[in-house]
Amino acid sequence: MSTIQFPAHPLAGQRALVTGGSSGIGAAVARALADAGAKVVVNYAAAEDKARQVIDAIHAAGGEAMAIRADVSQEDQVRAMFSTMCEAYGSIDILVNNAGLQHDAHFPDMTLKDWRRVLDVNLTGQFLCAREAAREFIRRGAAPELSRATGKIICMSSVHERIPWAGHANYAASKGGISMLMKTMAQELAQYGIRVNSIAPGAIRTPINRSAWDTPEAEATLLSLIPYGRVGDPPDIAQTAVWLASDASDYMTGATLYVDGGMTLYPGFRTGG
Repeated sequence: MSTIQFPAHPLAGQRALVTGGSSGIGAAVARALADAGAKVVVNYAAAEDKARQVIDAIHAAGGEAMAIRADVSQEDQVRAMFSTMCEAYGSIDILVNNAGLQHDAHFPDMTLKDWRRVLDVNLTGQFLCAREAAREFIRRGAAPELSRATGKIICMSSVHERIPWAGHANYAASKGGISMLMKTMAQELAQYGIRVNSIAPGAIRTPINRSAWDTPEAEATLLSLIPYGRVGDPPDIAQTAVWLASDASDYMTGATLYVDGGMTLYPGFRTGG
């Protein structure tokens, strides 16, 4: 009986851009893509030192990477970032739309500035980057020696595209928007051989949510929402991203993978509701 053989470097020769790649999930994704053989652009908005640490780690492991600063909510900066990447690497094969932030507030107290900033980065940023990637994929056409797909776009969403989150209306709205943006892009771009999918992480140990897990008491409260019984780690998401970027998932488009330890399974109903 034959077995399926998976290549050691399934992304060899491909070129990937990870937005918000200087820390947390983005940093883990950048390193995992590089380990899988891709040349990686680590996008960052402010923390150049953290982006440099990710680049240095990739280089130390024998990979190839570069950092580009850009605010993904700004169209001119996004276009400049893609131009710099394509000049350096020739093109792009994989976009991981990961950049995101939170500005939390009780809903009656939420300012328009905080609403707009979160939507601008989390949702409009994904639109701007995906649009530039799609334009380059279509311009370049298929490269079958690298990948069965003409290009791959991975949108980083959240379980809060499904689960309402009091005190985080702007964040939850941005993630709900990502869900429908991803599906619509997948529907429209499939004709060009472009695959578009999402990852919806649950609770992951990153700086953005440190207060939810950095004490035993906080972690115990968090675990009550996770049937699988552990908080996720950035590599849990990173390995999912590698699979979605590889030919192993070539027949998948328009799908959201919930990597959440079961958080979307309504754990409150384990005892009958």
